[in-house]
Amino acid sequence: MVRAILCTAGGRLTKRILVTGGAGFIGSHLCKALLDRGDEVAVVDNFDPFYPERIKRRALGPLLSRGLDVHEIDIRHDDRLQRLFRDFGPDVVVHLAALAGVRPSLEKPGAYLDVNVRGTACVLEAARLSGAQRLVLGSSSSVYGARAIPPFKETAIINDPESPYAASKAAAELLARTWHNLYGLEVAALRFFTVYGPRQRPDLAIHKFARRMLLGQSIPFFGDGSSRRDYTYVDDILAGVLAAIDRPLKYETANIGGAQTTSLRELIALLEATLGVKALLDLQPAQPGDVPLTSADVTHSAAVLGYAPKTPLREGLKLFADWLRGEGRDWV
Repeated sequence: MVRAILCTAGGRLTKRILVTGGAGFIGSHLCKALLDRGDEVAVVDNFDPFYPERIKRRALGPLLSRGLDVHEIDIRHDDRLQRLFRDFGPDVVVHLAALAGVRPSLEKPGAYLDVNVRGTACVLEAARLSGAQRLVLGSSSSVYGARAIPPFKETAIINDPESPYAASKAAAELLARTWHNLYGLEVAALRFFTVYGPRQRPDLAIHKFARRMLLGQSIPFFGDGSSRRDYTYVDDILAGVLAAIDRPLKYETANIGGAQTTSLRELIALLEATLGVKALLDLQPAQPGDVPLTSADVTHSAAVLGYAPKTPLREGLKLFADWLRGEGRDWV
């Protein structure tokens, strides 16, 4: 396939980039960033009802007039997916489509494995057949399990998952490695650590907690509050993804995290200070599948991607709160 070569005003070669799951939280931010720098972008998304479709369409709405090409396709539909890949001819595929969340995966393990593993195989094969050079895989810190030594390094063995979701992400990484070994597909497997920011999914802790706190409602407080997470602002995630699209590589696994951990109790205190309201806690037992700690070592990411998180949690929470009080007020 002959691909058109276009240059931005700054001389950078633009790319054709296909984003699966492009209507989601990270995906919609990524599509805007790619359009902002002049790339040609197509989205594959089935608008799964895990959270309201209108939220996803609202996120993509402003981008349609800028040339964003959206295709409502389930990644497990081989024929339709391969036809789109062939017609669009992507240089790079960013694979973000997945069923997300640890706790829901305990209730529907078969669905998680079907979408996240079989679906990933379908995307990899479509990428191969289309002649795509590179695939950037959205993986998860969940692959490290509960017994990894902090801070988590990419060299850790990931054969001890705590949930079907974690297992499905580890399996997706293994499949991507297989397509690299067999067909030479360049792969960057990016392990995202607890992403937050404007337009965050409403089921995730920071969004759910903040919204309920502003309404004077109680928030679920699982365990004793000592669990710690490495929270990563969405702009830092985008920096990692863009670097994985552009930098020379063959196969890399890289942590994309904030490189600082915060306990649940500390998070709630920060939200109280940011929002100016007191949290009402609904004490509940620790949840099966949850890990006590996530902690990103970003030394390797810095070396291969030039990655360095720039948004401290306190600053990121303020940016999120500004969005929530503005555009985000009627987001859910």
